[in-house]
Amino acid sequence: MTAQIIDGNPIAERLRDQIARDAQAFQAQHGYPPGLGVVLVGDDPASQMYVRMKRRACERVGVASYAHLLPSDASQDDVESAVRQLNDDPKVHGILVQLPLPKHLDEERVLQNIRVEKDADGAHPLNIGRLAMKGRTPLFLPATPAGIMVILRDLGVELSGANAVVIGRSNIVGMPVALLLMEANATVTICHSRTKNLQDYLAQADVVIAAVGRPNYVNGAWLKPGCTVIDVGTNKVDDPSSEKGYRYVGDVDLESAREVVGAITQVPGGVGPLTITMLIQQTVKAAFNQVGGSAVQ
Repeated sequence: MTAQIIDGNPIAERLRDQIARDAQAFQAQHGYPPGLGVVLVGDDPASQMYVRMKRRACERVGVASYAHLLPSDASQDDVESAVRQLNDDPKVHGILVQLPLPKHLDEERVLQNIRVEKDADGAHPLNIGRLAMKGRTPLFLPATPAGIMVILRDLGVELSGANAVVIGRSNIVGMPVALLLMEANATVTICHSRTKNLQDYLAQADVVIAAVGRPNYVNGAWLKPGCTVIDVGTNKVDDPSSEKGYRYVGDVDLESAREVVGAITQVPGGVGPLTITMLIQQTVKAAFNQVGGSAVQ
């Protein structure tokens, strides 16, 4: 068996065509484009790459991009002030605070400062709380988990009744994607650094979401033959053979997994394009919500 390597770009491109039409309609109606504001604290390479990709993606679909780039030693007041400035800007409809923040910052306080109607990344505690409760609908979904669900639907993966293992329990990916998988009627197991015998859980998993942040952490021999793997990891590793001296790899060892699994996302270029696309889609949705209109049908 040789796995299908999933490229997220064609899936994202199909969504971006509609987003561009919606953004154009908003601009025509209101005289200015939908706007996304980003707050980035520090110099993490993966986060910086992600912000650059967001800016380019915004440009392609006609969405304005505004960035507050702060040093890694920025104070709590500095970061919260940047969020408040974006809250107060009527041309900014969606706000993203790039996570994780440096450890000296209170992440929850920062996220609580985002106006919930501008929470295009679905990170506000109110949106997360609604996601966790049956019968409640969040205004916005966390972008990466939402993108993962789009990929699974595009592949035609039957989630109802499936065994799904999520490796990682972060507020950014692990916990919210587990909630979305449960909403889709999957039987979900969340594994993490304290999990004993991880291989035993993976051997039964029809779907694996790897979001642990460790390069090549999961060996293909641990995986159930034919399963679907969504690798969220973007880990920078040294590579003297590369022109840059480094490359990015996922949390799953692709070389050992590709002969076992049915499908696996590539790194980079698998989940990332969908994450950015969902963020921009929700920014455009927020723009129409804030002016009381609706997007192109």
